[in-house]
Amino acid sequence: MERVIRLSIEHRTSYRYRLPVSLGVHRLMLRPRESRDVRLISSDVRVTPAATLTWAHDVFGNAVATATLQNWSDHLDICSVSEIELHAAAWPIFDIAAYAASYPFRYLADDWIDLGSLAIPQYVDPAGRLHSWSRAFVRGDVTDTLSLLKDLSIGVSAWVSYQSREDEGTQTPTETLDRGWGSCRDFAVLFVEAVRSLGFGARIVSGYLYNPDNALAGSVDAGSTHAWAEVYVPGAGWITFDPTNRSVGGANLIPVAVARNIQQAVPVAGSFVGMTDAFLGMSVSVRVASNGG
Repeated sequence: MERVIRLSIEHRTSYRYRLPVSLGVHRLMLRPRESRDVRLISSDVRVTPAATLTWAHDVFGNAVATATLQNWSDHLDICSVSEIELHAAAWPIFDIAAYAASYPFRYLADDWIDLGSLAIPQYVDPAGRLHSWSRAFVRGDVTDTLSLLKDLSIGVSAWVSYQSREDEGTQTPTETLDRGWGSCRDFAVLFVEAVRSLGFGARIVSGYLYNPDNALAGSVDAGSTHAWAEVYVPGAGWITFDPTNRSVGGANLIPVAVARNIQQAVPVAGSFVGMTDAFLGMSVSVRVASNGG
C-alpha cells in the first residue's frame, strides 16, 4: 500500500581552515531527485561565504549546482534545505515483462544499447572472485529473476557486517568480500557489481535515509545520507534495492543522484588553494524529519 509522507531535509557541510584560503569551484549534488515516488516541494542551497550558483543536469539527469566563490576565507558552510513528499509503497509489486521473469534473459537490443556501461562491471576482478560469489545465488539453469535479485541483496548483508565509516572513499567489491565489513556505500557497490557480473544493468543511488524509529542500519538518528542501488528489469523498470537494510522499493529512501560509479554521486566536491597545513577539518550533519502526512 502506498503511503505519503511529507519530509523536511537539512544537510549541512562545514569546512574549517587554520587561516584564510582561496576557495575553488565546488560541485554540489544536494537537490532531491524528482520521480513518481518523490515530489519536490521546495529546495534551497545557501553557501557562506557568498557564492554564485549555476545549475545544470548531468548525463544521468541529476541536478548539479556549481558554486563559484570569489573571496578568501577560513571557513566554508554549505546548507541545503528541502521539503518533499515521499510516495512509496512499503511492499511494492513489480510488473515484470514475461520474457524477463526468469533468469537468464536477454535485454531487448535498444535497452542493451542504452544501458551501456551500466551493465559493465567497473572494478577489475581478475580471479573471478566476485563473479563466483554472485553465481552461487543462481539456483539452477532457470531461476526467478526477482527472487535472484532479492537473494543477492540479502546475501550482501548476510556476508558483510555493517560498519559506519567516516573516511572518504569506497572499498572495492573484493575488498568488502574479503574484509567482511563495510558501510552502506560499500554494500551498494558490492551489490551493483555483483548483479552487473550476472548481466544486469544497475546503477548506484545516493541520497537520504528516513529512519524515524532508528530501526534501520545506516543511521544513528532519524535521518542520514545513504547509498543504495537500482537494477533495470524489463516491464518493471528501475527496481530499488537497499542491501544494507535488505529492503526492496523506495520506502524511507530519498534519492538525490543516480550514477554509474559512486564517485560520480558525491554530495559536495571542491578544492582550495593555501598552505598545506591549512585544512583543519570537515563536519557533516543531516536531519530528516516528518512534517506530518
